[in-house]
Formats: sequence, C-alpha cells, structure tokens
Amino acid sequence: MRWWDIAPVLELEGELFPEDAWSAGMFWSELAHARGPAANRRYLVAERDGRLVGYGGLAAVDGTGDIQTIATARDQWGSGLGARLLTELLSAATAFECAEVLLEVRVDNTRAQRLYERFGFEPIGFRRGYYQPGNVDALVMRRTTESPSESPADSAPEPADEAPSSPPPAQGNRTHG
Repeated sequence: MRWWDIAPVLELEGELFPEDAWSAGMFWSELAHARGPAANRRYLVAERDGRLVGYGGLAAVDGTGDIQTIATARDQWGSGLGARLLTELLSAATAFECAEVLLEVRVDNTRAQRLYERFGFEPIGFRRGYYQPGNVDALVMRRTTESPSESPADSAPEPADEAPSSPPPAQGNRTHG
C-alpha cells in the first residue's frame, strides 16, 4: 500500500465498515511504520481491472504479529482473494520473525472466522464491546508458528509480485505493498 492507495482504501473501508471505519489518519500512521530500516508494518492492496478490491495490514512487535485489517470488496467474496491477502500477511509475519500472529474479528463475522480457522488460527478470548459505536464484541484468535497452514486443497493462488516479468493471477487480481 502506498499513499495514493489511501483514498480508494477509505472508500472500500466506508462501504464495508460504515460504523467503525478507519480514518485517513489511522492509515497514514500505519504507513509511516511500513518503510525504512525500522519498518514493522506490512500493508498491501489488491487491484482488479484498475480498481482496488482488497487490502490488508500487519503490525509486528517483539515477535508477535497482529493482523490490523483485512478486507475485500463484496463482489470478491468467495473468490479466494481474502485467502491470498492473508497468505501474504502471514509471509510478512514470517519475515518479521513472529512466533505468533493475533487478530480480532467481529463475533458476528462467521465468514472471516472460517477463513482464519482454515489458516490455523484458534480462538483465545473475547474483547467485549471492541467494535464501536455498535458495541460489538471481538473474538481474539491466534496462530503460532506451529499452527498448520491452509491445506493445499483449500489454497488459492499466490498474489502476483509487482515485477513486470510476473504473470497476473488467473482471476486478474494483483496485490502490491
């Protein structure tokens, strides 16, 4: 993700999370930690036909990764894009030498919970009233380095690199950081 991605990310964020969408300032703050020798964030976006259709972000501190955000456009649900974004974020956690990765997910978002479970995340607790202003609880999930990765039968193609020599993924989505 780059600064020029913030406007389309905010548009998608507002569509998907109208009550508790991140602000531009929150994304700017995260991106400030994503570059340079002390970088401890990885943010990426996915595009299809020139349109931003997904994004995700990971923070890494002291051997623990935290999936900060991950989202796909509604017309991409069921396409495997969420799995590709999560795969890339987990690769970043490995590069940051994280022994575990945590995330919070709305208790009413069973679609996302199933995705995380496929990747070896396990529930470890709740954060009451975490999502405001709706006062919705969050399920806290964790994946350790010993957790199984997604089974090959469930795997989606890896996201394409930005390198010009890389062929685009079959669905026409591409991701970049």
